[in-house]
Amino acid sequence: MLRALKTAGVILLAAGFAGCVSTGKFNKLKAENSVLEKERSTLQSQTDQLNQDNTKLKSDIERMQADTQVLMAQRDSLMKTHEEAVTQYDAVVNQLSKEVDNGNLQISQYKNMLTVNVAEKIFFASGSTVIKKSGQDVLLQVGNALAQYPDKIIRVVGHTDNVPIRGAMTNWELSAMRATNVVRFLQDKCKIDPQRLVAAGRSEYQPVAANDSPEGRQKNRRIEIMLLDKSLAETIGQETAVHGAPETPAPQSDTTTH
Repeated sequence: MLRALKTAGVILLAAGFAGCVSTGKFNKLKAENSVLEKERSTLQSQTDQLNQDNTKLKSDIERMQADTQVLMAQRDSLMKTHEEAVTQYDAVVNQLSKEVDNGNLQISQYKNMLTVNVAEKIFFASGSTVIKKSGQDVLLQVGNALAQYPDKIIRVVGHTDNVPIRGAMTNWELSAMRATNVVRFLQDKCKIDPQRLVAAGRSEYQPVAANDSPEGRQKNRRIEIMLLDKSLAETIGQETAVHGAPETPAPQSDTTTH
C-alpha cells in the first residue's frame, strides 16, 4: 500500500512539474509575441511614413517638371524675342546704312535696344531748336525705318555740351525742346503713334566725351533716338519726359547707351 502511494506521489509530482514547464513556455511565447507585435507596429508606421514620403517626392518631382517646362518655355520665348529684335534692328541698320556711310548717323545695339546717334549740326543750327531742312530729310528716313515696329517705344533724348548758351534759355531747355521737336516731327511727318514716343532733355549731364576740347564738346552735342521694348522702357530709371506732345508730361525712363 505504502509503495503504491509513493508511486502515485511521484506521478503527481511529475505531472505538476510538467504543468509548470508549459506555463513558462507560454509566458515566454507571450512575451516574444508582444515584442513581435511592437516591432510589427513600428515597421507599419515606418512603411506608412515611407509611403507618405514617396507620395510627397512624386508630387515634388511633378512640380519640378512643371516648373522646368515653364522655364524652358520662357527661355524659348526670350530667345525668340531676342532673335526677332536682332532681325528688326538689322533691318533698321540696313535701311539707314547710307546715312551711316555718309557720317550723318551712328548706330549702336545693346540687347533689346537700338540707339541712333545724330550729331547736333545735322538737325539744328547752333543754339536753335528748329530742325533744319537737311536734318528733316535725314530724320524722315530714321522715322520711316522706326515706324515699321509698332510694338517698340521710340525715345528721343537731347544732349548738350557744358557751355552755357546766350540768352534766357538754358542747356536744359535747349536739350528738351530739341527732343520735343524731333518727337513732333516723328508724329506729324512720319505718322508714328504718339503713344510710342518719349521726349527727354539731359542737358550736359550725360556726356560721351570730355568737354575740355572742341572735338569732345561736338560729340556731346547730339540727339539720341532709341528703339526699345516697352518692358525695358518701363524698367529703366525714372525721369520727367513727354509722351508725344509737350503738354502731356509723364514720368519716363532714362538710360545710357554709347
